[in-house]
Amino acid sequence: MSDNERPRTVPDNPAAELTPEALEAARQALDAALNGRVAAYLSGCVRCGLCAETCHYYLADPDPRNIPAYKLQLVNSVFSRRARLMGRIAPAWIGARDLDGAEAAEWFDALFGRCSGCGRCSLHCSVGLDIARAIRAGRTALAAAGAVPAGLASTVKTAVESGNNMGIPREDWLETIVWLEEELQSETGDPAARLPMDQAGARLLYTVNPREPKFFPLTIVAVGKIFHAARESWTLAADHFDLTNYGLFSGENQKAQLMSARLGEAMARLGAGTLVIGECGHGFAANRWEYPEWSGGRPPYPVRSILEVVEEYVREGRIRLDPSRNPKRVNLHDPCNLVRQGGIFEPQRFLLRHAAADFVEMTPHGSDNYCCGGGGGQLSMAEFTDRRLQAGRIKAEQIRATGAQIVAAPCHNCLDQLMELNKHYKLGVEIKSVCELVADALAN
Repeated sequence: MSDNERPRTVPDNPAAELTPEALEAARQALDAALNGRVAAYLSGCVRCGLCAETCHYYLADPDPRNIPAYKLQLVNSVFSRRARLMGRIAPAWIGARDLDGAEAAEWFDALFGRCSGCGRCSLHCSVGLDIARAIRAGRTALAAAGAVPAGLASTVKTAVESGNNMGIPREDWLETIVWLEEELQSETGDPAARLPMDQAGARLLYTVNPREPKFFPLTIVAVGKIFHAARESWTLAADHFDLTNYGLFSGENQKAQLMSARLGEAMARLGAGTLVIGECGHGFAANRWEYPEWSGGRPPYPVRSILEVVEEYVREGRIRLDPSRNPKRVNLHDPCNLVRQGGIFEPQRFLLRHAAADFVEMTPHGSDNYCCGGGGGQLSMAEFTDRRLQAGRIKAEQIRATGAQIVAAPCHNCLDQLMELNKHYKLGVEIKSVCELVADALAN
């Protein structure tokens, strides 16, 4: 698509009202974000168009603005204006643009509102570009100017100021665990069953998404049942229990680094051996893969997904599963940040093959699976709700095609989005975490 053919009209948004000072802050932040690797991604696009058919936004709505290469070129046009000789001498010749208010408004609409950062376009890119990484650099620039969707900005602010993204007071967190422990004892029939809190020297420190104690508390009980059956040495933390990191979505690396570092503080305080990330795609990606880059070095402790840990329990015979206890047909949604960008592919499949009597795959699945539409912070961006649900049609069609009655999704952002899709598209399915299904199948 030529520069003159690009649709320039975008909805009203805060980026269109940025001051000259804010725009300059955005330009400088973009310069800082564009290291050699990201610059190569911007420069390498050959505009073949193959990425279009990989994007759930484009498949649901074939608007040219939904093509991943279009979003990439938005960032590249400003990069070219600032970093290339021809961009400075004859910008119109190469489609170079300055980051003014109109351009920033288009960035806001496209980079936040038409992308979940799922990376499927990168997987299919004919020249191997990490398009999602380059788009995140654009988000970083907008964040430096204060042009982040209000809900996403609020979520990051709450996490930074309160220690968790739901703003749950410490006392409420502790009280929730007390009554959940009573539920665990009832479920297991063992009055000695515990949800240990601040247990010094435990082998594992288990972290959760704050939406669990707030809205899905029984997922914590499910993991507690698994740990109890495996006779694991584990603990929760009274402080810094939140595995989420919405700085990954807003592009704010310093805030993202702060949030991940807090888990390291809990590890050091408790002397735990391994940091275990609960079922959360972006939480795993942020703390396992991105944090070393933000902090300048690998943490002095292993970081593992709960799925890897539970898989080991089954393989080692520490827990036994009876798949007949989950007789309904189950399919699996692969969270983008956990699978395509996190490398955790087999553990959840191994667990479902042992925990469910009728496990089926979606088409496509694994690293090639479609994003559900809830990633990239989309669930916190109210201004883009309609687009999010429209793009989720691709996932809804995948689910319906399997004939499954239960959708397993090892990620709470995915669970929330899938619940909305279930209602919006009248799928008539149950949505569960993998560990819930494993806990239901426990035979010891």
